[in-house]
Amino acid sequence: MYDKLNMSDPKLQEILEKTVELFYEFGIRNLNMDDISRSLGISKKTLYLYVKSKEDLIEKLFYLDEMKWDLEMSKLTVENMNAIEILLQVSLRVFEEMGRFNPKLKFELKKYYEPIFQQFMIRKQNHIFSQISKNIERGIAEGLYRNDINVELVAGLYVRNLVMMHNNDFCFVENITFDQVFQVMFENHIRAISSQEGIVYFEKRKSEITQLNKNI
Repeated sequence: MYDKLNMSDPKLQEILEKTVELFYEFGIRNLNMDDISRSLGISKKTLYLYVKSKEDLIEKLFYLDEMKWDLEMSKLTVENMNAIEILLQVSLRVFEEMGRFNPKLKFELKKYYEPIFQQFMIRKQNHIFSQISKNIERGIAEGLYRNDINVELVAGLYVRNLVMMHNNDFCFVENITFDQVFQVMFENHIRAISSQEGIVYFEKRKSEITQLNKNI
């Protein structure tokens, strides 16, 4: 794990942010360290003060992504939310974040930098699994979730479904959007694990969201 103090270096973050833009424009495989330093307007020697290699650069991009995620999650005022509301807000953010993952970059990462990509995905999935497990335990304590749930099994299935949603062949029915898939998946999950009190709350919350969407 990278030192968070080092990852918080403004210059390093600037290099990483600009590199992401380059990868989106030209692809990962097409750029070497000479190309990157030239495009950033710095010498390769300066670039190597912050990263050891292209692989190290890519790995630090993933750690920057994780820092941004932690920052995003810290903005949630969960103290005033129950477990169902927290799960909804976190799941929406996970869904949106995964949806922003450029398919071309994902392909290149899996093909040419698979060990780094897999390590990132494992960390990401383990982190989400931990958060979902805590959410289930919180929901049980609040009486919103059933008390006979196998926490690890349910959390693992939920994480798997979130990941599978972004496989290219997941939407096997024509004209079905990711938004629709997410809504159905989330509702099925909540109904499967909720107590009667939890279902009543979810129905109320669902009708509020539906009404809000109609008024927009």
